[in-house]
Amino acid sequence: MPKACIIIPTYNERDNLRKLAEQILQQDPSLHLLIVDDNSPDGTGQLADTLAAEEPRITVLHRSAKLGLGSAYRDGFRKAMEQGAELLIEMDADFSHDPAILPLFLEQIKQYDLVIGSRYLNGISVVNWPLRRLMLSYFANWYTRKVTGLTIRDCTSGFKCFRRSLLERIDLDRIRSDGYSFQIEMHFTAAELGARICEVPIIFIDRRAGQSKMSKKIVREAVLMVWRLKLGSLCRRWGGHGK
Repeated sequence: MPKACIIIPTYNERDNLRKLAEQILQQDPSLHLLIVDDNSPDGTGQLADTLAAEEPRITVLHRSAKLGLGSAYRDGFRKAMEQGAELLIEMDADFSHDPAILPLFLEQIKQYDLVIGSRYLNGISVVNWPLRRLMLSYFANWYTRKVTGLTIRDCTSGFKCFRRSLLERIDLDRIRSDGYSFQIEMHFTAAELGARICEVPIIFIDRRAGQSKMSKKIVREAVLMVWRLKLGSLCRRWGGHGK
């Protein structure tokens, strides 16, 4: 298998990190782990350094402050590609994403450019979310599909595997959003580039420890982002027709 790097942004995830890292690396010998820590006050970064000293397949990228999910992934993608990764996987640090799905990603990515772990491919596969949070996520995806024309069922999924060749075609410097909208923007850009995309069903389980990073700002950003993406796409098409 080509080298696969799982990028996990962390902020106050000390309680989850060691066990999660162990479970991830058990799945396949090709898997490496890059922890991107935003100077967590609970000592997550120090624990990450300890894990990296114990296991050569773990590396750590320290950032100076809490700079946002999107920028953490952008920095993580660049670092992983510098290290020679051919497959790059986004994954949360809170056990909401099951490490046991990773071998399925590695199998499916042989035929695709992007494999997305979907909570909404076969109905709704979410555990332990309050109804309000579930409805927010479900209708955010419906809204995103209606506005942008994406056919992806889970447009806001944060569990996925990219081929390096696709990320190299995406101008990461132009991907400026965070949270939900970062995931939407990456999916939309991949689709615009004609990437081969597939979804695989996952069961999403709400976090075991720590606090959710969801906020009203993240939701507002996603609502506005889909219109910016749609209008930008239309402008590019109209500009192309005008040549």
